[in-house]
Amino acid sequence: MKFLSADRIYIGNGSFLENHVIAVDTDGRIDAILDKSECSDKNVQNYKGVLTPGFINTHCHLELSHMKSKVATGTGLIPFISSVVKFRDIPQEQIDAAIQAGDIEMYNSGIVAVGDISNKGDTVKVKRNSKIRYYTFVEMFDFMQEAMTAPSIEQYEAVYAQHDNTSKDKKTRVPHSPYTVSRALYAHIAQNTNVSETISIHNQETPAENEMFLKGTGAFLDFFAGFGFPLKNWKGIAKTSVHYILENLPKDRKVLLVHNSLSTLEDIQAAEAHFDSVYWASCPNANMYIENILPNYDHFIEAGAKLTLGTDSLTSNWQLSILEEMKTILRYKSYLDFDTILPWATKNGAEALGFDETLGTLEVGKRPGVVHIDGEWKNGKFDISNASSKILKF
Repeated sequence: MKFLSADRIYIGNGSFLENHVIAVDTDGRIDAILDKSECSDKNVQNYKGVLTPGFINTHCHLELSHMKSKVATGTGLIPFISSVVKFRDIPQEQIDAAIQAGDIEMYNSGIVAVGDISNKGDTVKVKRNSKIRYYTFVEMFDFMQEAMTAPSIEQYEAVYAQHDNTSKDKKTRVPHSPYTVSRALYAHIAQNTNVSETISIHNQETPAENEMFLKGTGAFLDFFAGFGFPLKNWKGIAKTSVHYILENLPKDRKVLLVHNSLSTLEDIQAAEAHFDSVYWASCPNANMYIENILPNYDHFIEAGAKLTLGTDSLTSNWQLSILEEMKTILRYKSYLDFDTILPWATKNGAEALGFDETLGTLEVGKRPGVVHIDGEWKNGKFDISNASSKILKF
Protein backbone atom coordinates (compact mmCIF):
# COMPACT_ATOMS: atom_id res chain seq x y z
CA MET A 1 0.00 0.00 0.00
CA LYS A 2 1.22 3.51 -0.87
CA PHE A 3 -0.09 6.73 0.66
CA LEU A 4 -0.01 9.75 -1.68
CA SER A 5 -0.74 13.39 -1.03
CA ALA A 6 -0.25 16.77 -2.71
CA ASP A 7 -1.16 20.42 -2.29
CA ARG A 8 -4.43 19.53 -4.04
CA ILE A 9 -5.94 16.26 -5.21
CA TYR A 10 -8.42 16.30 -8.08
CA ILE A 11 -10.81 13.41 -7.51
CA GLY A 12 -13.22 14.20 -10.35
CA ASN A 13 -16.66 15.76 -10.77
CA GLY A 14 -15.04 19.18 -10.39
CA SER A 15 -13.88 18.43 -6.84
CA PHE A 16 -10.45 19.17 -5.38
CA LEU A 17 -9.31 18.04 -1.95
CA GLU A 18 -6.69 19.55 0.32
CA ASN A 19 -5.10 17.88 3.34
CA HIS A 20 -6.09 14.44 2.09
CA VAL A 21 -4.27 11.22 1.27
CA ILE A 22 -4.95 8.58 -1.38
CA ALA A 23 -4.26 5.00 -0.29
CA VAL A 24 -3.32 2.95 -3.36
CA ASP A 25 -2.75 -0.81 -3.55
CA THR A 26 0.27 -2.20 -5.39
CA ASP A 27 -1.99 -3.02 -8.36
CA GLY A 28 -3.12 0.62 -8.62
CA ARG A 29 -6.53 0.16 -7.00
CA ILE A 30 -7.74 3.12 -4.90
CA ASP A 31 -8.25 1.58 -1.48
CA ALA A 32 -9.26 4.71 0.45
CA ILE A 33 -9.25 8.50 0.42
CA LEU A 34 -8.40 9.72 3.92
CA ASP A 35 -8.09 12.93 5.84
CA LYS A 36 -4.42 13.65 6.45
CA SER A 37 -5.03 13.63 10.19
CA GLU A 38 -5.81 9.91 9.90
CA CYS A 39 -2.41 9.16 8.41
CA SER A 40 0.08 10.44 10.99
CA ASP A 41 1.48 6.94 11.37
CA LYS A 42 1.75 6.32 7.63
CA ASN A 43 4.66 6.85 5.29
CA VAL A 44 2.94 9.50 3.16
CA GLN A 45 4.60 10.58 -0.08
CA ASN A 46 3.93 14.32 -0.47
CA TYR A 47 4.05 16.09 -3.83
CA LYS A 48 4.18 19.76 -4.71
CA GLY A 49 1.39 20.57 -7.11
CA VAL A 50 -1.64 18.46 -8.02
CA LEU A 51 -2.48 14.77 -8.19
CA THR A 52 -5.09 13.82 -10.79
CA PRO A 53 -6.58 10.67 -12.31
CA GLY A 54 -4.72 9.34 -15.34
CA PHE A 55 -5.21 11.30 -18.55
CA ILE A 56 -7.43 10.09 -21.39
CA ASN A 57 -6.24 10.78 -24.93
CA THR A 58 -9.42 10.46 -26.99
CA HIS A 59 -7.83 10.97 -30.42
CA CYS A 60 -4.52 9.60 -31.62
CA HIS A 61 -3.06 7.91 -34.72
CA LEU A 62 -0.36 5.79 -33.07
CA GLU A 63 0.42 3.99 -36.32
CA LEU A 64 1.71 7.28 -37.78
CA SER A 65 4.32 7.84 -35.06
CA HIS A 66 7.15 7.34 -37.57
CA MET A 67 6.02 10.52 -39.36
CA LYS A 68 7.25 12.91 -36.67
CA SER A 69 8.70 16.15 -38.14
CA LYS A 70 8.24 14.92 -41.73
CA VAL A 71 5.34 17.22 -42.68
CA ALA A 72 5.54 21.03 -42.66
CA THR A 73 3.46 23.08 -40.24
CA GLY A 74 0.91 25.74 -41.12
CA THR A 75 0.03 24.48 -44.60
CA GLY A 76 -3.69 23.91 -44.09
CA LEU A 77 -5.45 20.55 -44.07
CA ILE A 78 -5.55 19.69 -47.77
CA PRO A 79 -1.80 20.27 -48.43
CA PHE A 80 -1.15 18.44 -45.15
CA ILE A 81 -3.09 15.36 -46.32
CA SER A 82 -1.37 15.52 -49.71
CA SER A 83 2.03 15.48 -48.00
CA VAL A 84 1.13 12.57 -45.73
CA VAL A 85 0.03 10.25 -48.55
CA LYS A 86 3.35 10.76 -50.35
CA PHE A 87 5.34 9.05 -47.59
CA ARG A 88 5.55 5.40 -48.55
CA ASP A 89 7.95 2.48 -48.35
CA ILE A 90 8.96 3.19 -44.75
CA PRO A 91 10.82 0.15 -43.33
CA GLN A 92 8.47 -1.83 -41.09
CA GLU A 93 11.02 -2.01 -38.29
CA GLN A 94 11.12 1.81 -38.23
CA ILE A 95 7.33 1.97 -38.03
CA ASP A 96 7.24 -0.64 -35.24
CA ALA A 97 9.93 1.12 -33.19
CA ALA A 98 8.13 4.47 -33.44
CA ILE A 99 4.82 2.90 -32.35
CA GLN A 100 6.50 1.34 -29.32
CA ALA A 101 8.17 4.63 -28.41
CA GLY A 102 4.88 6.53 -28.77
CA ASP A 103 3.09 4.13 -26.46
CA ILE A 104 5.80 4.48 -23.80
CA GLU A 105 5.89 8.27 -24.16
CA MET A 106 2.14 8.50 -23.59
CA TYR A 107 2.10 6.25 -20.54
CA ASN A 108 5.06 7.94 -18.83
CA SER A 109 3.42 11.37 -19.27
CA GLY A 110 0.25 10.15 -17.56
CA ILE A 111 -1.98 8.85 -20.36
CA VAL A 112 -3.81 5.68 -19.29
CA ALA A 113 -6.32 5.27 -22.14
CA VAL A 114 -6.30 6.19 -25.83
CA GLY A 115 -8.91 6.40 -28.56
CA ASP A 116 -6.69 5.34 -31.44
CA ILE A 117 -7.43 5.58 -35.15
CA SER A 118 -6.19 2.56 -37.12
CA ASN A 119 -6.13 2.00 -40.87
CA LYS A 120 -3.78 -0.97 -40.55
CA GLY A 121 -2.81 -3.68 -38.09
CA ASP A 122 0.59 -2.20 -37.25
CA THR A 123 -0.31 -1.28 -33.65
CA VAL A 124 -1.86 -4.61 -32.61
CA LYS A 125 1.17 -6.10 -30.87
CA VAL A 126 2.07 -2.94 -28.93
CA LYS A 127 -1.50 -2.43 -27.76
CA ARG A 128 -1.78 -6.03 -26.63
CA ASN A 129 1.22 -5.63 -24.31
CA SER A 130 0.71 -1.99 -23.30
CA LYS A 131 -0.07 -0.60 -19.85
CA ILE A 132 -2.50 1.72 -21.65
CA ARG A 133 -6.10 0.77 -22.41
CA TYR A 134 -6.87 1.28 -26.09
CA TYR A 135 -10.14 1.87 -27.89
CA THR A 136 -9.21 1.15 -31.51
CA PHE A 137 -11.31 3.01 -34.06
CA VAL A 138 -10.90 1.09 -37.32
CA GLU A 139 -11.34 3.94 -39.75
CA MET A 140 -13.14 3.37 -43.06
CA PHE A 141 -13.41 5.59 -46.14
CA ASP A 142 -14.28 5.22 -49.83
CA PHE A 143 -13.77 8.83 -51.02
CA MET A 144 -17.56 9.10 -51.47
CA GLN A 145 -17.30 6.70 -54.43
CA GLU A 146 -19.93 4.00 -54.13
CA ALA A 147 -17.99 1.91 -56.66
CA MET A 148 -15.28 1.72 -54.00
CA THR A 149 -17.60 0.93 -51.09
CA ALA A 150 -17.50 -2.87 -51.33
CA PRO A 151 -13.69 -3.12 -51.73
CA SER A 152 -13.22 -0.59 -48.91
CA ILE A 153 -15.44 -2.65 -46.62
CA GLU A 154 -13.44 -5.77 -47.46
CA GLN A 155 -10.14 -3.98 -46.81
CA TYR A 156 -11.10 -2.46 -43.48
CA GLU A 157 -13.03 -5.45 -42.19
CA ALA A 158 -9.75 -7.34 -42.52
CA VAL A 159 -8.06 -4.66 -40.41
CA TYR A 160 -10.90 -4.82 -37.88
CA ALA A 161 -10.39 -8.57 -37.51
CA GLN A 162 -6.73 -8.07 -36.57
CA HIS A 163 -7.42 -5.81 -33.58
CA ASP A 164 -8.41 -7.00 -30.10
CA ASN A 165 -11.68 -6.70 -28.24
CA THR A 166 -10.87 -7.83 -24.68
CA SER A 167 -11.51 -6.94 -21.07
CA LYS A 168 -8.69 -4.37 -21.45
CA ASP A 169 -9.17 -3.02 -24.97
CA LYS A 170 -12.09 -2.27 -27.30
CA LYS A 171 -12.59 -1.74 -31.01
CA THR A 172 -15.25 -0.49 -33.39
CA ARG A 173 -15.76 0.53 -37.01
CA VAL A 174 -15.84 4.28 -37.68
CA PRO A 175 -16.07 6.70 -40.63
CA HIS A 176 -13.07 8.90 -41.35
CA SER A 177 -14.88 12.20 -41.95
CA PRO A 178 -17.98 13.70 -43.57
CA TYR A 179 -16.13 14.30 -46.84
CA THR A 180 -14.58 10.84 -47.41
CA VAL A 181 -17.45 8.43 -46.67
CA SER A 182 -20.38 7.64 -48.96
CA ARG A 183 -23.88 7.10 -47.66
CA ALA A 184 -23.52 3.40 -48.47
CA LEU A 185 -20.41 3.09 -46.29
CA TYR A 186 -22.08 5.07 -43.48
CA ALA A 187 -24.92 2.52 -43.69
CA HIS A 188 -22.46 -0.36 -43.32
CA ILE A 189 -20.92 1.27 -40.25
CA ALA A 190 -24.32 1.99 -38.73
CA GLN A 191 -25.44 -1.60 -39.29
CA ASN A 192 -22.27 -3.02 -37.74
CA THR A 193 -22.09 -0.92 -34.58
CA ASN A 194 -24.35 -0.79 -31.55
CA VAL A 195 -25.35 1.52 -28.74
CA SER A 196 -22.60 0.27 -26.43
CA GLU A 197 -19.86 1.38 -28.84
CA THR A 198 -18.33 4.79 -29.54
CA ILE A 199 -18.11 6.12 -33.09
CA SER A 200 -15.30 8.61 -33.70
CA ILE A 201 -15.27 10.92 -36.73
CA HIS A 202 -13.20 13.94 -37.81
CA ASN A 203 -15.35 17.07 -38.04
CA GLN A 204 -15.07 20.66 -39.31
CA GLU A 205 -11.31 21.11 -39.43
CA THR A 206 -11.02 23.50 -42.38
CA PRO A 207 -13.21 26.05 -44.24
CA ALA A 208 -13.11 23.92 -47.41
CA GLU A 209 -14.97 21.16 -45.59
CA ASN A 210 -17.96 23.36 -44.81
CA GLU A 211 -17.89 24.88 -48.31
CA MET A 212 -18.12 21.43 -49.86
CA PHE A 213 -21.37 20.72 -48.01
CA LEU A 214 -22.86 24.22 -48.01
CA LYS A 215 -22.27 25.04 -51.68
CA GLY A 216 -21.01 21.87 -53.36
CA THR A 217 -17.79 23.66 -54.31
CA GLY A 218 -14.28 24.26 -53.02
CA ALA A 219 -10.81 22.82 -52.69
CA PHE A 220 -11.88 19.34 -51.64
CA LEU A 221 -13.51 18.71 -55.02
CA ASP A 222 -10.24 19.61 -56.75
CA PHE A 223 -8.36 17.45 -54.25
CA PHE A 224 -10.50 14.39 -55.00
CA ALA A 225 -10.31 14.95 -58.75
CA GLY A 226 -6.53 15.17 -58.51
CA PHE A 227 -6.46 11.70 -56.96
CA GLY A 228 -8.77 10.29 -59.62
CA PHE A 229 -11.94 10.39 -57.51
CA PRO A 230 -14.07 13.19 -59.03
CA LEU A 231 -17.38 13.94 -57.31
CA LYS A 232 -19.27 14.33 -60.59
CA ASN A 233 -22.79 14.74 -59.27
CA TRP A 234 -22.07 16.33 -55.89
CA LYS A 235 -24.30 19.32 -55.15
CA GLY A 236 -23.80 19.75 -51.41
CA ILE A 237 -26.58 19.70 -48.83
CA ALA A 238 -26.88 23.46 -48.13
CA LYS A 239 -25.78 22.81 -44.55
CA THR A 240 -22.44 22.58 -42.77
CA SER A 241 -20.58 19.28 -42.81
CA VAL A 242 -21.66 18.15 -39.35
CA HIS A 243 -25.22 17.86 -40.68
CA TYR A 244 -24.06 15.19 -43.15
CA ILE A 245 -22.93 13.20 -40.12
CA LEU A 246 -26.31 13.70 -38.46
CA GLU A 247 -28.06 12.48 -41.60
CA ASN A 248 -26.04 9.26 -41.70
CA LEU A 249 -25.43 8.07 -38.13
CA PRO A 250 -28.23 6.78 -35.87
CA LYS A 251 -29.19 9.04 -33.00
CA ASP A 252 -28.73 6.25 -30.43
CA ARG A 253 -24.97 5.93 -31.08
CA LYS A 254 -22.38 7.46 -28.76
CA VAL A 255 -20.46 9.78 -31.06
CA LEU A 256 -17.05 11.42 -30.59
CA LEU A 257 -16.64 14.38 -32.94
CA VAL A 258 -12.97 15.25 -33.41
CA HIS A 259 -11.26 18.64 -33.96
CA ASN A 260 -14.40 20.80 -34.43
CA SER A 261 -12.22 23.83 -35.12
CA LEU A 262 -14.97 25.65 -37.03
CA SER A 263 -18.04 24.34 -35.20
CA THR A 264 -20.50 27.13 -34.46
CA LEU A 265 -22.92 27.24 -31.56
CA GLU A 266 -25.66 26.22 -33.99
CA ASP A 267 -23.62 23.23 -35.21
CA ILE A 268 -22.98 22.08 -31.66
CA GLN A 269 -26.60 22.47 -30.63
CA ALA A 270 -27.75 20.51 -33.69
CA ALA A 271 -25.49 17.57 -32.83
CA GLU A 272 -26.43 17.72 -29.15
CA ALA A 273 -30.12 17.63 -30.11
CA HIS A 274 -29.65 14.74 -32.55
CA PHE A 275 -27.48 12.24 -30.67
CA ASP A 276 -28.38 10.64 -27.37
CA SER A 277 -24.71 10.89 -26.37
CA VAL A 278 -22.10 13.10 -28.03
CA TYR A 279 -18.60 14.18 -27.01
CA TRP A 280 -16.30 16.73 -28.64
CA ALA A 281 -12.58 15.94 -28.87
CA SER A 282 -10.25 18.90 -29.16
CA CYS A 283 -6.67 18.45 -30.38
CA PRO A 284 -5.29 21.97 -29.97
CA ASN A 285 -1.67 21.32 -30.91
CA ALA A 286 -2.69 19.51 -34.11
CA ASN A 287 -5.08 22.35 -34.94
CA MET A 288 -2.24 24.83 -34.52
CA TYR A 289 0.21 22.60 -36.44
CA ILE A 290 -2.05 22.26 -39.49
CA GLU A 291 -4.48 25.19 -39.67
CA ASN A 292 -3.18 27.59 -36.99
CA ILE A 293 -6.67 27.81 -35.47
CA LEU A 294 -8.38 26.73 -32.25
CA PRO A 295 -12.07 26.09 -31.63
CA ASN A 296 -14.19 28.67 -29.88
CA TYR A 297 -14.50 26.80 -26.59
CA ASP A 298 -17.11 29.28 -25.37
CA HIS A 299 -19.58 27.77 -27.85
CA PHE A 300 -19.20 24.32 -26.31
CA ILE A 301 -19.48 25.63 -22.78
CA GLU A 302 -22.61 27.61 -23.67
CA ALA A 303 -24.16 24.50 -25.23
CA GLY A 304 -23.35 22.38 -22.17
CA ALA A 305 -21.27 20.08 -24.39
CA LYS A 306 -18.76 17.58 -23.02
CA LEU A 307 -15.25 18.29 -24.29
CA THR A 308 -12.38 15.82 -24.32
CA LEU A 309 -8.73 16.15 -25.34
CA GLY A 310 -6.60 14.35 -27.90
CA THR A 311 -3.06 14.56 -29.22
CA ASP A 312 -3.68 13.48 -32.81
CA SER A 313 -0.55 11.89 -34.30
CA LEU A 314 3.13 12.77 -34.35
CA THR A 315 2.56 13.70 -37.99
CA SER A 316 0.76 16.80 -36.70
CA ASN A 317 2.20 17.28 -33.23
CA TRP A 318 5.52 17.70 -31.51
CA GLN A 319 4.78 15.18 -28.72
CA LEU A 320 2.03 12.91 -27.37
CA SER A 321 1.15 14.66 -24.12
CA ILE A 322 -2.24 15.68 -22.79
CA LEU A 323 -0.57 18.18 -20.46
CA GLU A 324 0.92 19.93 -23.49
CA GLU A 325 -2.56 20.10 -25.05
CA MET A 326 -3.83 21.76 -21.88
CA LYS A 327 -0.95 24.24 -21.94
CA THR A 328 -1.80 25.27 -25.49
CA ILE A 329 -5.45 25.89 -24.64
CA LEU A 330 -4.55 28.04 -21.63
CA ARG A 331 -1.85 29.91 -23.56
CA TYR A 332 -4.26 31.06 -26.28
CA LYS A 333 -7.59 31.01 -24.42
CA SER A 334 -6.77 32.72 -21.13
CA TYR A 335 -10.44 33.09 -20.21
CA LEU A 336 -10.24 29.37 -19.36
CA ASP A 337 -8.35 27.95 -16.39
CA PHE A 338 -6.83 24.67 -15.26
CA ASP A 339 -9.78 23.70 -13.08
CA THR A 340 -12.16 24.09 -16.03
CA ILE A 341 -10.25 21.99 -18.54
CA LEU A 342 -8.95 19.23 -16.26
CA PRO A 343 -12.24 17.25 -16.53
CA TRP A 344 -11.78 17.34 -20.33
CA ALA A 345 -8.51 15.46 -19.84
CA THR A 346 -9.85 12.91 -17.37
CA LYS A 347 -13.50 12.22 -16.56
CA ASN A 348 -15.06 13.28 -19.87
CA GLY A 349 -12.56 11.28 -21.89
CA ALA A 350 -13.14 8.15 -19.84
CA GLU A 351 -16.88 8.49 -20.39
CA ALA A 352 -16.45 9.07 -24.12
CA LEU A 353 -14.46 5.84 -24.48
CA GLY A 354 -16.65 3.86 -22.11
CA PHE A 355 -13.76 3.30 -19.69
CA ASP A 356 -15.32 5.26 -16.82
CA GLU A 357 -16.01 2.14 -14.76
CA THR A 358 -12.29 2.08 -13.87
CA LEU A 359 -10.79 5.34 -15.18
CA GLY A 360 -11.39 9.09 -15.12
CA THR A 361 -11.89 9.80 -11.41
CA LEU A 362 -10.11 8.98 -8.18
CA GLU A 363 -12.72 6.80 -6.47
CA VAL A 364 -12.39 3.86 -4.14
CA GLY A 365 -12.36 0.63 -6.12
CA LYS A 366 -11.17 2.17 -9.38
CA ARG A 367 -7.74 1.77 -10.99
CA PRO A 368 -7.54 5.14 -12.77
CA GLY A 369 -3.82 5.77 -12.55
CA VAL A 370 -2.48 8.69 -10.54
CA VAL A 371 -0.67 11.56 -12.26
CA HIS A 372 1.50 14.21 -10.65
CA ILE A 373 1.54 17.69 -12.23
CA ASP A 374 4.28 19.87 -10.76
CA GLY A 375 2.85 23.31 -11.53
CA GLU A 376 2.69 26.22 -9.13
CA TRP A 377 0.13 28.74 -7.94
CA LYS A 378 0.15 32.27 -9.31
CA ASN A 379 -2.49 34.82 -8.36
CA GLY A 380 -4.61 32.07 -6.85
CA LYS A 381 -4.59 29.89 -9.98
CA PHE A 382 -2.65 26.72 -10.73
CA ASP A 383 -0.12 27.59 -13.44
CA ILE A 384 0.99 24.72 -15.69
CA SER A 385 2.93 26.78 -18.24
CA ASN A 386 6.25 25.27 -17.11
CA ALA A 387 4.91 22.09 -15.54
CA SER A 388 5.58 18.47 -16.36
CA SER A 389 3.39 15.43 -15.75
CA LYS A 390 4.25 11.86 -14.91
CA ILE A 391 2.43 8.68 -14.04
CA LEU A 392 3.10 7.46 -10.51
CA LYS A 393 4.14 3.81 -10.57
CA PHE A 394 3.18 1.33 -7.90
